[in-house]
Formats: sequence, structure tokens, C-alpha cells
Amino acid sequence: MAMKNVVVLMKQVPDVRIAGEDVLLPDGSINRAILPAIVNPNDFYALQQALLIKDKYPQVTITVMSMGPMQAAEVVREGLFRGVDTGVLLCDKQFAGSDTLATSYVLAQGIKTLGSVDLVLCGCQTIDGDTAHIAPQVANHLDWPQLTSVVAMEINDGKVIANRQLENGIQRAQVAYPAVVSISNQADVCRPRNAKRVMAYKDAAVTTWTLQDIQADERRCGSLGSPTRVSGMKTIAWQVKETKHIEPTQESIAELMTWIIK
Repeated sequence: MAMKNVVVLMKQVPDVRIAGEDVLLPDGSINRAILPAIVNPNDFYALQQALLIKDKYPQVTITVMSMGPMQAAEVVREGLFRGVDTGVLLCDKQFAGSDTLATSYVLAQGIKTLGSVDLVLCGCQTIDGDTAHIAPQVANHLDWPQLTSVVAMEINDGKVIANRQLENGIQRAQVAYPAVVSISNQADVCRPRNAKRVMAYKDAAVTTWTLQDIQADERRCGSLGSPTRVSGMKTIAWQVKETKHIEPTQESIAELMTWIIK
């Protein structure tokens, strides 16, 4: 079965890499008003894998899909600048306050609305929530197989064949598509913007779908469909207790490992 349609899930996030002590609100949520909005850095790794597929199979259509306010249309344009064919922004006030369960439900409904999707790619995790929940949850909503932490992949004979990054090495795995695959930030770095495409798409209108457009159940969206609650917060202060210099010998390394374990 030839692959025809690939969806890349991308998200606009607050740049928590430059966050200070005032980044969290009393309810535990991020104070997005004080941070610049950027495309989640890990999502670019997924975008690159989609573009590599299109390089090999030009007939493939790549769609960037994002959920967020109207300003998140910039996420779709970032995909257009690099070579994707089209994009959709899922935007509705009913989506506000969604946790990962509600977000993954909305995204799955968007994917179903597109129809005939062969492969869904996303980054390993976002830098704001850092949960890595979205890929498995979207796969569950769609009842599709999934692969996570993928560093390299290929398409062959109706299957996704991938190298997965594990704690102790690389696992070779495969699934038949349609499937959901999350891409590790150890995969190929995304290609830069194409100057001609930037000029062509910098003011491009982005298709927007609402709750009604994707036939979503409002009880499963936004804060109403989000069971996650922040029960408390704790600031962890890291302190260097001791420094140790070792020689590059087997004995010194063994000594260091014993010291670390203690």
C-alpha cells in the first residue's frame, strides 16, 4: 500500500527555556503572558522525518496540524516555509484549558476529519508540559499502532520500519500503517526555511477548524474534558556537594561509578 498522507502534529509553546521564578501561576499552570511563543523545538524533528519521506515519495501530501489560538497559525506557516503542502489549525474557545487527554482527543478528531491519513508524526514531548503523552494518547484514540522515541525510520511495503532509542541501545521495530510515531530529539535536525517559500507563504491564510468542524464532544474538550489537577508544586534546588577528578583508566572509572551510586 503506497503512502499518500502524512500528518505532523506541531504545537506553539511558551519558551520556558528563558523562564524565571514567576513563570508559574498559583494554580500550577504556566504564565504564558510573560513568555514569547515559539514552535515546540522537538516538533521540528518530526517535521524533518515527514520531509524526508516526501523527498523519497514526492506524491505524499504532508499536513501540519496544530491546536491553539489564532496566533498558532504561525506554527503551520513554519511547516509551509520548509516544504509541507498544507496545514490545519484546530481553534475553538472550547479547547482552552485542555490537558493532554483532552488535547489528544481533539487532535485525533482532527485527524479523523482529514480522512485517509497513513502516518501521524510528532515530537517526543513538548517543553512546556514535558509529559510525552500526546503520541500514545492519539494512537489510543485512533486505535492505531505506535512507535515512540524513534531516531530514524523508513517506509517499506506498507510498514514503518524504525530505530528506537532505548536506555541501553537501539531497538529495530516495525508496524503496519496507519500508525502514530513520535520522533526523538536525537533524530536528524530539521532543514532550514526555504527563502522562496517564506516569501510565498509568510501571509498565507491557514485553514481553521472548530469543535463543530471536527464533530468533537464538548464534554471531552478543554477544562471540562481534562481530569488532570495540579495538587502541589515543589522547587528543587540542585547543589554540588563535591567535585572529583579521575584519570581515564578502568580502575578510576569503576571508582567513580561506586562513588556515584553511594
